[in-house]
Amino acid sequence: MTDIILHHFDSSPFAEKVRLALGLKGLEWFSVEIPMVMPKPALTALTGGYRKTPVMQIGADIFCDTQCIAAALEQRFPTPSLFPHDSRGLCLALSQWSDNAFFQPGAGLSMGTNTELPEDILQDRREFFNFLDFSTLEQQLPHLYSQFRAQLQLVETMLADGRGYVLGNAASWADILAYFPIWMCRGNIASAASLLQSLPALLTWEKRMQQIGHGKPTHMAPEQALAIARDTAIDAVPEISAEAWPALELHTAVTVTPQDYGAVPVAGELLRLTQDEVAIRREDELAGEVVVHFPRIGYYVEASA
Repeated sequence: MTDIILHHFDSSPFAEKVRLALGLKGLEWFSVEIPMVMPKPALTALTGGYRKTPVMQIGADIFCDTQCIAAALEQRFPTPSLFPHDSRGLCLALSQWSDNAFFQPGAGLSMGTNTELPEDILQDRREFFNFLDFSTLEQQLPHLYSQFRAQLQLVETMLADGRGYVLGNAASWADILAYFPIWMCRGNIASAASLLQSLPALLTWEKRMQQIGHGKPTHMAPEQALAIARDTAIDAVPEISAEAWPALELHTAVTVTPQDYGAVPVAGELLRLTQDEVAIRREDELAGEVVVHFPRIGYYVEASA
């Protein structure tokens, strides 16, 4: 089974990253809509409890984190590339910039200025976004505006020489990383128009990014995605790198946990531990035997007690 299944919801900014990657590559894919807040029983059956959105499924392989998803898409569908001109290292390094310095103040502004957010979503995000102090969020808003606006200016500076895209004349993962906080800003921050109005190069590039689209999605029910996982044999190639830390053996019982927010550990049997990837095998009554993949950067891997 090689069909791409994306578990996501429409307003997720991180899901927009992957939807744009699918659009850039012109791919057909299946769309499984997930709830915005817990519980998410069908998704949990696949991931073992991973809280972040989106999750990509190909057969019985479950890919968590947009870094991991981008790498998996590039490996399976190499053209057109997300990493043109041998830019993979640079693009993945920029993930740390966009996911932290750029996204986090934008998320704070979204929580602090969007009065239309339902209470259940606000409560969920208060528990989820541990990088925000919600007790002082109103007082932090001027600082958050300053930080988000400074990141917007960086994007303007990247494009100020008239180039079409961040790395030159071709759209790349670097553009997607620079774009998704702006997409979030448009949908969630009360003063989005005033924040963006004096950035002409960014605004022109933003229109080009919007034209990329999302590829060719088709709706799929969660139960069908679970059936595909159950009916597909796992085929992940085991590998434990001699240079990887911590020093763990193949088939060790481990937990894998995000080191930033949404830090829910996922338990399983270690299949891969390299400089790029962590993969664990796990079984679930609904999903059957699956392999859950994570990027190595940004995740704790620990032997289970």
